[in-house]
Amino acid sequence: MKSRRSFLQKLGIGIMAPGLLGIPDSKANSLNHNLQGEEFWEQVRDQFPLTQIRIYMNNGTFGPSPKAVLEALKNSFEQTNASGEYGHIDPLRAQLADFVGIKESEISLTHNTTEGINIMVWGLPLKAGDEVIITYHEHAGNAIPWLNRAKLHGIVLKPFEPGLTKEENLDLIKSLVTPKTKVIAVPHITCTTGLVMPVKEIADFARSKGIYTAIDGAHGAGTFDLNLKELGVDFYASSYHKWVLGPNGTGFLYVREELLDDLQAFQVGAYSETGYDLHQKPLQLNEYVKTAHRYDYGSQSLPMIKGVLAAVNFHQEIGRQKIETRIRELNQQLYDGLAEMNNQLEIITPKEAESRICMVAFKPKNKDYEEAYREISQEGFRIRIVPEGGINAIRISTHIYNKKAEVDLLLNAVQKVLG
Repeated sequence: MKSRRSFLQKLGIGIMAPGLLGIPDSKANSLNHNLQGEEFWEQVRDQFPLTQIRIYMNNGTFGPSPKAVLEALKNSFEQTNASGEYGHIDPLRAQLADFVGIKESEISLTHNTTEGINIMVWGLPLKAGDEVIITYHEHAGNAIPWLNRAKLHGIVLKPFEPGLTKEENLDLIKSLVTPKTKVIAVPHITCTTGLVMPVKEIADFARSKGIYTAIDGAHGAGTFDLNLKELGVDFYASSYHKWVLGPNGTGFLYVREELLDDLQAFQVGAYSETGYDLHQKPLQLNEYVKTAHRYDYGSQSLPMIKGVLAAVNFHQEIGRQKIETRIRELNQQLYDGLAEMNNQLEIITPKEAESRICMVAFKPKNKDYEEAYREISQEGFRIRIVPEGGINAIRISTHIYNKKAEVDLLLNAVQKVLG
């Protein structure tokens, strides 16, 4: 019995030509690259349907999609439902892989970062007593899967409190390594303070010691001009619905080609295998496909992936390096403005530019952080509190739809509330 995927592909079923039903594929509105400075970013802001009555500064939780993504979703859903053909995502994989600098065979398309992390956590060849290095600043999506494997299989987690510099964090990790260390599973950017880990240096060190790197990259894709091959990590899980600005329920997992057979696939189904036959004796599954596609089993949503591709195209239309530069520019403006209020607040995000990119977190000195959060929110801002791990802080995250003037308004609101 041959694979259903290969059978359908031979028939040509499920892959509708763009515009076949008179509904064109969506494209981002053309941007005028002759515009400079804030004028250019004003037109970028116009690409988003975000309300004008509130300033959104919580991209670390959710990245609102530009209109081109919403149009792509609508068009693809209409095509799918008009034709009855749900389509296949394989023709789009190469473009999504290229966006993060990897091979098409190394990307698994998931639903969120946590799903990718679970594939890493359970697939790695670990036994009781093996050690995994994490931080005290993990998001639940990284902490809970590792805690669950520790509970069920007896692996040992070794958390540490991150430092404030690239060098300090690399040294901290090196100091925790023992002959039992098998995995370094840290975030690329912490969800708590926006600290950027020196992942390239960590990966180089880990490989020299025969240690796996399994990175929570929830905030990495769409902020950096990310190239995972150059970063040198073994495994990297991320979402498209944050900084890439794609639809909710979309993500990816990178698995370095050489390690496909190290990372065991446990949840499998159609498209995970090269073929199966229930009539053969003894009954057995033949082989997994020789790509990371083995991890994203079963039917997937073509409209959602079309939305992701529209988000990727939106980034490329603007320029990925230009986006990273803008994110850093807004982050620096925010950091500098908050630093002037050192009598009212304590910034807990690193000062070192290399160790931050898109988020700044602070603690009020003379007011409860939840009360301050509510009052700042009431001034017309969407921000986030950081209760995780008893950090008890306020987090601000900015993206390309934000204006410098909006950062100034936020700083004025903080000054007003903290007085």
